[in-house]
Parts: sequence; structure tokens; C-alpha cells
Amino acid sequence: MSILLTLCAALLPLVTPGRGGRRWEPCTDLRPLDILAEAVPPNGAESGIRVTRVQGALGLQLSSPHAMSFPASRIFVRCDLFPEEFSIIVTLKAPSLPPKKNEYLFTVVAEGPDALLLGLRYSPTRLHFLFLSQDAAGAWQTRVSFRSPALMDSQWHTLVLAVSEDSFSLTTDCGVPVDITADVPFPATLSVQGARFFIGSRRRAKGLFTGLVRQLVLLPGSDATPRLCPCRNAELVLSIPPILQGLTGKPEDNEVLKYPYETDMKVTLGSRPPCTKVEDAQFWFDAGQKGLYLCVGSEWVSVLAAKERLDYVEEHQRLFTHSETLGIEVFAIPEAGLFIATANRKATSAIYKWTDGAFASYQSIRTHQAQSWRHFTIGKKIFLAVANFDPNEKGQEFSVIYKWSPRKLRFTPYQRVATHSARDWEAFEVAGEHFLAVANHREGDNHNIDSVIYKWNPQTRLFEANQTIATSGAYDWEFFTVGPYSFLVVANAFNGTSTKVHSHLYVWLVGSFQLFQSFLTFGAADWEVFHIGDRIFLAVANSHSYDVEAQVQNDSYVINSVIYELNVTAQTFVKFQEIPTCSALDWEFFSVGEDYFLVVANSFDGNTFSVNSIIYRWQGYEGFVAVHSLPTFGCRDWETFRTTAGSYLVYSSGKEPLSRVLKLRTG
Repeated sequence: MSILLTLCAALLPLVTPGRGGRRWEPCTDLRPLDILAEAVPPNGAESGIRVTRVQGALGLQLSSPHAMSFPASRIFVRCDLFPEEFSIIVTLKAPSLPPKKNEYLFTVVAEGPDALLLGLRYSPTRLHFLFLSQDAAGAWQTRVSFRSPALMDSQWHTLVLAVSEDSFSLTTDCGVPVDITADVPFPATLSVQGARFFIGSRRRAKGLFTGLVRQLVLLPGSDATPRLCPCRNAELVLSIPPILQGLTGKPEDNEVLKYPYETDMKVTLGSRPPCTKVEDAQFWFDAGQKGLYLCVGSEWVSVLAAKERLDYVEEHQRLFTHSETLGIEVFAIPEAGLFIATANRKATSAIYKWTDGAFASYQSIRTHQAQSWRHFTIGKKIFLAVANFDPNEKGQEFSVIYKWSPRKLRFTPYQRVATHSARDWEAFEVAGEHFLAVANHREGDNHNIDSVIYKWNPQTRLFEANQTIATSGAYDWEFFTVGPYSFLVVANAFNGTSTKVHSHLYVWLVGSFQLFQSFLTFGAADWEVFHIGDRIFLAVANSHSYDVEAQVQNDSYVINSVIYELNVTAQTFVKFQEIPTCSALDWEFFSVGEDYFLVVANSFDGNTFSVNSIIYRWQGYEGFVAVHSLPTFGCRDWETFRTTAGSYLVYSSGKEPLSRVLKLRTG
């Protein structure tokens, strides 16, 4: 099953061949079937069940193998065949088990001795899905085993087991799915006539589940993963029994509570209530702001801070620059402040300092159609490198590294580096050594030239050429790490005849970067790497679809940019989402509270430079969804930064001498 999640779960009818070729109706409703809710005794009086709260979530704990059981006919209402395609969703808190011990999460058991039709059990090293297989020669039990997803860490976990014929996929906490293709497929005609569901057992005390279970759902005919993810919290569920949904209240009419609880508390919802002696030691939950407060004395004390979220974006400052700005870099210098460097098209670029809530002119630096700046440090040394696209008045092509002078409180020239229409610098560190990579765009009319990786020499205190990499109209470098591995990806934009070229990802091996993976891109102008939880993404900004042999169309600028996700199992990046963009030149990732965002620099739609740039919000299985449209003019670059006053975005325009600072209003 693919790691790429579909945008929604299509509930396809389960079709089983019958006599005369007639199509049968599904044996169950094609909706989430809450197995746990079916098994919970209606009056709660039976022994063997306890409702327990752990880490803020309620779960059921069993002490008897027969405590939660019900006949399969209760949900298989039309016929007695288990669905051939389905998902099982389990949210549990597993106990620590000794080696070789197994516990059952659920089973479907037929009448007769040891007649297990299907079930799910786990051990310290494996998770096993069991089912009955049969043919003309007889019946036998098939086991599909997954390596242990590390459940025994005293945390809540949500498992999704998706089954379709011979394909079995296990997803833990919305991580990377583990896929298995079995020799024996799940049977198309598994009869459950006369069978019973047992929760947490196999109808006997041996193998009784001793942990907590919060959710157990059967979803026929569908992979449930897209409907749940991201689901790294026990509260984010597909379906849970009503008894586990709320907090305990006061018994009515002096009745005893139906279930024993570990805690007894009262939580008030709605608008801010009074905090008096009556409410002392009680909680108030602000649903609008998602904040939890405790009444202490006469004041509500914050227990769980309200989550910050992005409401809207407003213009904060118009930053007039010397000329059109092709790139910006925001950085901080200890004891000096917050700065922004603008790479301007004409002969002078500038540095501005954040002063009294706005950027003010601080230093001007002579450049030659500067494309970008890169701030980096080596020890206590602070550097700022500019990528010059044009030669100087003498026809010399070079870019310059500047060093911060603590005495002058200014950047001063430190080292010249020969470059060829440089577009970008990337600074990074590998194994304690410092590097600087330049994206050489072209030399004369030749776009197929080498870009260079320079290495810092501690003895000479200079950068020296260390490795050359062949590039085609290189526009951008992006460095990132995954565990112990270091990667460097280049955005190749043009090979002299076409923008349809491969951009390449390199991995550091034995002292140099080696090719790891190639991506087909269209005028690639930028790569952005970002993390969401344990997931790693790589987004490319495609700017133009052009081929010298094809007639140029205005809509060739309106093309898809692509987000890739790292598949750890396959050890490769796979396509996750395509987003329509208008000659995209930059992606910028940022977060507000617990929400994640991407903003794209849309620069041209084939007719005008007045196009909207878009902020996209992470929506889990839906991917990134547009939430804000920002009017921009020839947008080239986005940067995000934060001060004590809040969070900001700033963008540069490549078509007017005006950049804009936007403030993120949060609620």
C-alpha cells in the first residue's frame, strides 16, 4: 500500500460473487463500526471492566476474558461474511510484557474448541494478525507478523491495520506505513456465522490484554489511514464509546456511578464563569481558545495554555529599498539585535536593523545585481555572504563574504570568491567542518557548468574549493540532515534549451557528496525542507515550463510545484502533493502554535506580476490547504521571524523597490 495518502476514504461497496453472478450487498454498513461500543455492557454493572484515566484520556481495563463480548450477527446484519477489504483501528496503552508472552487485542471466535477465525495480538517484538485460511485440502491458521512498533513505552498509541487481499499495511501513530505482501491472501469468504467478538482475549484467561484500550473500530471496504492522520494524540480518534468520551459528573438521584473512575472532577464549559468558594478547585475549559483553567481562591489560574493559532495577516511595514529586491535574509546577532539583508538589483544592497518595532536603515553594501544573502557563524565569527550575479566594472565576476566587526558594529569585506552568475549560497556543517556551497547559474551563455562547495580551512581561516558538482542553471542549494546522514539538494533551472531538467539530491559519503536521488523539475528555483512530527518533507518551487522547440504559452508559468515526503523504508523521497503555483520562486515553512504552514512566492502568471501568494496550512491527510491569499507584486522571497511583539512574514519584490513586513495575528 502506497505511503501517499488519498485525500479522502472512498467507501466502495463490498461485492462478493454469488450464485448466477448476482452481486451481493455488503454484510455490514460501510461506515466505521465501533466494536468497543458494541462490547461495553449496557448497564455497566458487570464485573471485569474498569474505566481508567491516563495522560488525560479514558480507557477500558479488563480483568475477565468474557467481560466484553458480543455475537458477530449484531453487526453482520445482511449476511455472515467478513469483509475482504477493511481496516482495524486500535488506540491502546500497552503494558510491558516479558519475552515470549503474547496478549490479544481482539479476536473473532467461532463455536467449537480453539476455533479462531481472526484476531490481533502483540508481543514485545511482534504484532501478529491471525486469520483462518482454507481450501479443498483443509483449513489452517495464517499469521502476518509486523516487527514491534514500540508500543510498550507507557504512552497511548493508535494502530491502523489495512487489509486488501494479499496486502497488509500497519501504520503506527500516523508514521510511515509498514507494508507486507503475504503469500496467502485474506479470504474473500470468511464466514462468521455463530461467531463472537472478544475484546482483549481469545475467550480464555491466557493471553488476556492487561493494558488499556480506548478505541477499536472496524472500517469495511476502506483504508482508514487518510481519515485519521495525523493522529498522535489519543483524543484524535475515528470512534470511541460514549462512556470514554466525557469526564465524570455528579451522580443523579443519589445513584452510584456506573463505572469506577480513578478521578472525580468537574469541568465547566462556556464563557468565563465566576471563581468563588463554590467553584474552588474546579476547572473551566475555554473551548474557543482551548485553554484549561483552575479556580484557586478567586482567580482562574492557567493549567493548560490556550493554543496560539493564525487568524489573519495584516501589513505591518512598507520597507522601501534601493531597488528591486531579489532575495532577503533575516538574522540575529547576539547583543546587537535583529537584522534583515536585502539583495538588490542595482549597485547597492542594504542591511536594516529592527528598531522600535520596524526595520530601519543600518548599512549599505556595494553589490552587483545581488541575488541572495546567507548568514552563518563559525565559532564566534559571524559572516554574511552575498551572491553576485553580474561582474563588476572591470568585468570581474566574484561574490563576497563579509565578517561582522564587533568593534565597528558593521560588516566588513573578508574574502572574495570567484563565481559565475551566482544565485545562492548555502552554509552548513558536516562532522565538525564548515562548508559553503555556491549555485553558479551560468558562464556566458553556458548554463551547464560546475557549482562549487568550499571548505573552511582553520589554518588559513579562508574558504577553499573542496568539491565541484555539475549543475544546469543552478538556482538554489538546500542542506539538511536525516539522523546521521547529511544531504544537499540543488535546484537546476535551465540546461540551455529547456527548463525540464532533473534536480539532484546528494548524500555525504566518505568525505564528499554523492548522487542519492533525482527529481524531474521545471525551472526549479527553490527547495525547502521541513519536519512535521517525525515526517520529513522536501518542497520544490517550479517556476516555468519552457522548451526552445515548443511554442511558449502564457500558461507555461502556471504549473504545479511539488512536495515530496521521505519514505524511510524505501529510503527515497516520494511525491506527496502537487500544488498549482504561478512561477513560484520560493517556499517558506513556519509554525504558529501547533499549526504548520507553507507560504509560496508566486511571481508571474504569464500576463501580470500582480498575483497572489498563498499561505497553506497543514491539514493532516488532506496535506496543505490554502487558507490565506496575499496580494504580491513580482514576489521573489519570503522570510519569517519572531520578536517579543509577535510573529512576522516579510517578502521581497523583484519588480519594485518595496518589500513588505506582514504581522501574523493570532487568537
